[in-house]
Formats: sequence, C-alpha cells, structure tokens
Amino acid sequence: MSPKQIASSAPGKVILFGEHAVVYGRAAIAAPVAQVRATATVEPAPAGSGLTIIASDLSRSIRLAAAPDDDPLAVAARLTLTYLSAIEPDGTLTLSSTIPIASGMGSGAAVSTALVRGLAGFLGHALEAAEVSEIVFEVEKIHHGTPSGIDNSVVAYEQPVYFVRGRAVERLAVGRSFTLLIADTGAPSPTGKIVAQVRRAWQREPARCDVLFDQIGDVANEARRAIENGDIDALGPLMDDNHELLIELGVSSPRLDDLVEAARFAGALGAKLSGAGKGGNAIALVEDDAAGEATEELKEAGAVRIIRATVKRDV
Repeated sequence: MSPKQIASSAPGKVILFGEHAVVYGRAAIAAPVAQVRATATVEPAPAGSGLTIIASDLSRSIRLAAAPDDDPLAVAARLTLTYLSAIEPDGTLTLSSTIPIASGMGSGAAVSTALVRGLAGFLGHALEAAEVSEIVFEVEKIHHGTPSGIDNSVVAYEQPVYFVRGRAVERLAVGRSFTLLIADTGAPSPTGKIVAQVRRAWQREPARCDVLFDQIGDVANEARRAIENGDIDALGPLMDDNHELLIELGVSSPRLDDLVEAARFAGALGAKLSGAGKGGNAIALVEDDAAGEATEELKEAGAVRIIRATVKRDV
C-alpha cells in the first residue's frame, strides 16, 4: 500500500432492544457485528480528475462533481469535505461491503461511515467517532426519512451502545459475553417505508402506540441492567417480550415469527426480530453449546443466512 492510499472500514450492527420506540424518544440498545463490514479504499487519481466513487457491489460509479444532490454516497462525501473545509481531491474511492442490504444490519450507515473515514484519512484528518456519527446521521436521513440516530452511533463508535434520541450516546458496559445467531429471512426490510408506516399508525392511534413505545422502552431499560450485570438468563425473556410488543406494533411477519419460534424450539434463551421488521433478520440468544442445533433449526425454518456473533464482556 502506498503512503497515499488509505483504507478504512466499519461494522454492521444489530438492534438488541428498542426498535421503532427509539424514534419516539424511548431507549434502545444496539451492538456492532464485526463479522460483516463495509470497506473504503481511497487512492490518488490524475490531477484535475476530481473524486470518483465506485460502489463495486452495486456496479455503480459516480463522479462527485456530477452526482445528484440526493445521492447518499455523494452527500456523505460532500458533507465530509464541508466539515473539513476541504476542496474536492483528485482520487478514486472504492466501496465494498459484506453486510446484507435492506436487512436491518446497518449497511447504509456502515458504507457511509467507511466512506467518511476513508475520505477524511485521505485528506490527512483522523475524525473522532462522534464527528463521524454526526456526518453519517445526515446521510441516514436520505435512507430512512426520520432516523433515530442509533445506526450511525453504534457503527461509528464500534461499541455496544445505550441510546435515547436527543441525549448523548452512552457506551454500554457488558458484564458477561453472550452469543447471538442472526438469521436472515431473505426478505428485504425497507426501513424508511416501515418507519413511515409506524408513524402513520401513531398518528391514527397515538395513545395505543405510545403505550407500546413505553413498554418497549421499559424492556430496553431492564435489558441494560441485565447486560451490565452479566445476567444473561434474564436477557432471553426480555427479548421474547420485545418481540411480542413488536408484533402488536404490526412490524413482524410470518417469516420472522417462524424463525423466532424455531430458535426457541432449539433451546435459545430468547429471540426477536431485529431492525425495522417485515423482513430482514431475527436474532436469537444462545448458549455456546446450543448454537449448532439452533443454527440447523433456523436453516430448516427458512433462514437464508446465519451469522454467529459474540457481544464481548468488557475487560
């Protein structure tokens, strides 16, 4: 790698507790998933050529100067340049990702984070996590309309976080490591559309939805205490409770429910959908010696991809 070539990356993520309610000011918990990542590589280009952004997985190539105002990749680059008071460099920025798209694993936030870090590094700047998160949050508005801010936070900090909209992000201490199986339904989970659907439901029935949001937030707060205390046995039933509340909110699906039930049948301590819902992923909390059986049950129940991830104890 030449001295002028810069590489950066960012992890995927899962929301452990608090989906949708977090948009309305209740607590949520999320953790990074290092097993899947987005990567940006930036290298010099001939003088006068400007910045070209190549999204190799999507077979896209855009010149920053000619990109539309609402192109998320271009917006991430322009916001970074504005933040750094820098002019457009001559370079080629290549993006790739192993994070499933539209699955609730923060693909958009991770790609934006890798891009921002890579471009800033190419220009000689090392941004703090809070600075990266602030920039990426603006890009998330294009992807999701009214994002909570949790995706950009957990991805930029690369640590489990406790998040309440409008408050400073809190790093979540983990008292005991625990293992998750992330099971993909194979169906997309278009976050922006589902968030908008929940907002319409809230506008129609604010009292009913607010009760559900309060209950989801209460579960997240109980889960925080369990995670910090290393009480993993208490964490599983809380995941089950959260899933039932999300069913009531109308964001689950038969595929997600099938995966949740399959995980529980195989001995998972708890399971729930993760992310916006309707598709995307279910997550299951498992003991290490039960992970193999649970994986097979999830495959038989229709999971098209399963990622095993560990949320590690603080050392």
